[in-house]
Amino acid sequence: MTTLDEADRVTNLLDAQSKAQQLFDEAMARGLVQPGISDATISDSFRDLANEMFGVRRYWHKRLVRSGENTLAPYKENPPDRTVGENDIMILDFGPIFAGWEADLGRTLVFGDDPQKLRLQADVERIWDAGREHFDSTPDIRADEMYEHMVGLIREAGYEHDLGFAGHLVGEFPHEALNFPESGATQEEIECYISPGNALPLRRSDRHGRQCHWILEVWAKHPENGYAAFKEQLLDL
Repeated sequence: MTTLDEADRVTNLLDAQSKAQQLFDEAMARGLVQPGISDATISDSFRDLANEMFGVRRYWHKRLVRSGENTLAPYKENPPDRTVGENDIMILDFGPIFAGWEADLGRTLVFGDDPQKLRLQADVERIWDAGREHFDSTPDIRADEMYEHMVGLIREAGYEHDLGFAGHLVGEFPHEALNFPESGATQEEIECYISPGNALPLRRSDRHGRQCHWILEVWAKHPENGYAAFKEQLLDL
């Protein structure tokens, strides 16, 4: 891998996120995401659109398009395909690779006017913003401290969180091999996450001497209604 200076790394990471957002916006403009379409069909549509717009053929993690009760499924699971309903909620999470750089953008969509789903969608956005503000105002914050703060915000809003992490490193592909929260994860793998057990500061260099850059994730489960909402994007840029 060619070594880039930090300004170039930042430019590439921001460009990858911008392209992921363009992909999302274009999919919405084309009506690729709407009730009556299955999760799997929407995922394939994003795949084809990413190839059409940017020549993307690789993803650093599998595409997640999950609606309704499928929003509760852990990342590793592959729940049955489901057709989006008229008053539904959906999580979209993509990890496209643009010219060797990872993007990780996650959003929640609500179809219809269900007030609890709309509130959850808005709360996830607000919680993410509050997390970013806390990060900005706490220069020496550790990964485990950031995790506890995010879980506190989620629970304070009346929701549940049981993922075991609230974000991860992002950068050149492939970055550090990630194997968490799987059992048997090494300490080095845990240190790639905003999670308990990672007492290192978020603002640090990795083992190659490069500045660490982070994705912040908010996953909030409604305690009674059988669905969740999600947001993730770059935290420190």
